[in-house]
Amino acid sequence: MRMIVPPLVHRREIDRNLAEFFRVHRNSNFNRAISSLCRYFNVRRPRIEWFEYIDWGKTAGRTYQDGRIHLVHPENWKRGRVYFSERLWVQMIYHEMGHFLFWTDAERKADLFSRRMVTGLRASTRKAMVRSRNRAGVASARRAAERLRQRRARIANSRKAKTIARSGARKSRRAA
Repeated sequence: MRMIVPPLVHRREIDRNLAEFFRVHRNSNFNRAISSLCRYFNVRRPRIEWFEYIDWGKTAGRTYQDGRIHLVHPENWKRGRVYFSERLWVQMIYHEMGHFLFWTDAERKADLFSRRMVTGLRASTRKAMVRSRNRAGVASARRAAERLRQRRARIANSRKAKTIARSGARKSRRAA
């Protein structure tokens, strides 16, 4: 199924604003993230209400047909949960926005939307790790190349010695 998500630059900005809101609880960060997401999809901004818990703490968010979204505030998300990380909270926001955007076949599409919003966000750190591994691997690659060159030289020298020995044996046979 084809699903449109914002370009990576916009997704990183949205993700950055949501993560900042999770840390410092400044409403402007959250509003900026949700507004840019709604602006991209050209839909009205949902009415969001904050709660300490929903369904006795079992539910993190709930989207209704009239466009309201009930969410657990990050301050309350951090206490009383086994899994209380920032990433899970941000992905929960993406999931609920997926419900808001794709109301038909909601659960499957919301999960897919959440997954696609997160895809590629952390690629820059992954590339940096690969680069640092490659830099560290340069010295070992040089050592391996040097060992290979030395081995080739030894093999070539032993082949030369064998051919010289064979040619010497042939000459002595001819003389006899």
